[in-house]
Amino acid sequence: MEIKDNRLRLGSISLFLMSLLVVYPNIVLAGNDSGLDLVTSLIIATVIIVFGAVIFVADNLLQLESKRQMEGKDIKIDASLFPKDFKVSSDKLPTYIPRDRYFHLNRGFDINLEGKPENKILETPNISNYSVLPADFYGLAPIPKIVPDEGSSVLAGDELFFDKRSPEIKFVAPVSGEFVGIKRGPKRAIHEVNFLADKEIKYKELPAVDLETASREDLVNFLKKYGGWVHLRQRPFDIIPHPEDVPRDVFISTFDTAPLAPNLNFTVKGESAAFQAGLNLLNKLTDGSVHLGLDGRGEEMPSEVFLNAENVEKYWFKGQHPAGNVGVQIHHIKPIKKGDVVWYLHPHDVIVLGRMLTERRYNTERLFALTGAEIKPNAYVKTRPGANVNEVLSGLEFRDDNVRIVSGDVLTGDKKERDGFLGFFDDQVTVLMEGNYYEMFGWLLPQAVRPSLSKTFPGFLFPDLEYTADTNTHGERRAFVVTGQYEAVLPMDIYPQHLIKAVMTNDFERMEGLGIYEMSEEDIAICEFVCTSKMPLQKILREGLDIVNE
Repeated sequence: MEIKDNRLRLGSISLFLMSLLVVYPNIVLAGNDSGLDLVTSLIIATVIIVFGAVIFVADNLLQLESKRQMEGKDIKIDASLFPKDFKVSSDKLPTYIPRDRYFHLNRGFDINLEGKPENKILETPNISNYSVLPADFYGLAPIPKIVPDEGSSVLAGDELFFDKRSPEIKFVAPVSGEFVGIKRGPKRAIHEVNFLADKEIKYKELPAVDLETASREDLVNFLKKYGGWVHLRQRPFDIIPHPEDVPRDVFISTFDTAPLAPNLNFTVKGESAAFQAGLNLLNKLTDGSVHLGLDGRGEEMPSEVFLNAENVEKYWFKGQHPAGNVGVQIHHIKPIKKGDVVWYLHPHDVIVLGRMLTERRYNTERLFALTGAEIKPNAYVKTRPGANVNEVLSGLEFRDDNVRIVSGDVLTGDKKERDGFLGFFDDQVTVLMEGNYYEMFGWLLPQAVRPSLSKTFPGFLFPDLEYTADTNTHGERRAFVVTGQYEAVLPMDIYPQHLIKAVMTNDFERMEGLGIYEMSEEDIAICEFVCTSKMPLQKILREGLDIVNE
């Protein structure tokens, strides 16, 4: 269960003492007419309050000293007079979930939208246009060095470009075909690296690697040279890891709780060998452990690909979104401290690394979920990151032309035009109604039922009701006031509202102290959804991460 903060304990103590202060004198006076009894009662109540305050202050001082003594050590001790880090739960768990590795997160918010994908695969469309987008990689120079000449032929796995600051890390082509050039954006930054794909993909053959005999240096060089390294992501900052850094641990979340998210149990079916090979590779790259976050909600047993995984530490999580976020899982398993470096991957990226060993080729093919109420059918299609959006959606029925296409989910995805391309780390396409309409007196009398944390809307009475999403924000930015809304939906021992204010005021020390090293855009996205002030929290947090990372 999630950690309760000191404010909850203080509130409980205060409520008890205030009740005692009011009730006790009345009880005494009811049985005795002496005026001295009231004074005595007030003195006793005051002593109790002072004693409670001393206990509370002593408890906080004890915790602070414990944190100071344990700083820099891989030991977590709850030194409180009122231990709060119990992982005890009254939940009746399935037999395959060990209670000592189970976390029930009580905070969060599920956005139940219409347009969930069915577990079926549509016929693969003929996709001829692909692109790798440098902007998908945080920290990459805006103008990387392009290797092939325009019009030249490439194989899947051939070098495509590299960052001039880290030339040893290669970005490679996901498909074979003709390199057709680049498209530039503002300030001549390279926005797209485009090529025309062959109908039948041809792969560059990779050298064989024996994990039993290969050193860590050999494996790092292999991944850097043949495109696997860019599938690794580092916390903090969500950047491509520096090859010289050895991660404390590696984390993988095997389920997704975001709106309309794909069912990863379905999308990894049949990939046991590649997934396990990827895990074995990751174990050779870290001095710590590979941690696997599994779905403990009980709605569906995790795939055998995940359940039977070896050489990993398995943990189970139950809760509303963002319980499936890897950042939330890291926070509860082994939080990130200043100076720590951890890696995380999506299960499909683990499979790509595994295929480099088992198939000896760079194969990024995966299932993409086609979601949203504005298209039918909602199912899966097999393609690769960087595929052309219009070609991926060809053959689908659109309910309306006034739509927005998002690569990713509705909280963290990127808006795409019809001629755009899917993101490198995405496995979902969402189509939703464009919210370019005005709702008269919407703030006074909302005219449509919509998902909301507020009990003003009757939707909370119907938890299984599915909503039709659109992009209307239902209001403009307002004064940024403390509401407590963020803490109600973020299951982390962090105060996100104060953290965001520290970023806005460029207060470096407060950013560090308030936990910016543990945060990423996907973690705070649910806070942005419930924000009454309509603040662009993800954008602000990224600015803070860039400041701290300089």
